[in-house]
Amino acid sequence: MSVERRLFFALSLPPALQKQVIKWRAAHFPVETGRPVAAANLHITLAFLGEISELKADALTRIAGRIQGHKFSLRLDDIGHWPGSGVVWVGTRRAPNALLQLASVLRSHAARNGCYQSALPFHPHVSLYRNATRPVAIPPATPDWLLEADAFSLYESTWERGRTRYRCLQTWPLADAPAL
Repeated sequence: MSVERRLFFALSLPPALQKQVIKWRAAHFPVETGRPVAAANLHITLAFLGEISELKADALTRIAGRIQGHKFSLRLDDIGHWPGSGVVWVGTRRAPNALLQLASVLRSHAARNGCYQSALPFHPHVSLYRNATRPVAIPPATPDWLLEADAFSLYESTWERGRTRYRCLQTWPLADAPAL
């Protein structure tokens, strides 16, 4: 019997940025907004793989190791609420091409390996709250954090002691951008 694991590719947030996000969230949203995402779980999903076999995970891990992505800077300068999915998020108004290309390549390989990929366009964001199903007052002033992306990772999502936990399984560096 094959054991399946819930996996995804993502960009992590450094601990200092995690703290800034958590502090800002606490200052700008009431407790009843929804279920807050734990600081250690803050990330930007590049490609969700879902529940997949070890064989499929190994294939996608090998592919990820061959990706020639480039480092980039990302401004987290937008905020919103998706009532249908109950997510309050911070994201970017202008995604850098290197981010869009990396996500596109990962999502394409995931789809070719049988991992369902949403038809919705890629919208890079960090989920702040889940289960935010009631109307949410969005703060008038948006944050303006800078994320320097120099690597991407494969994560496993598990349910432990009533909480979702993300564990980094492997990380791949991004190369310096070519000189212009």
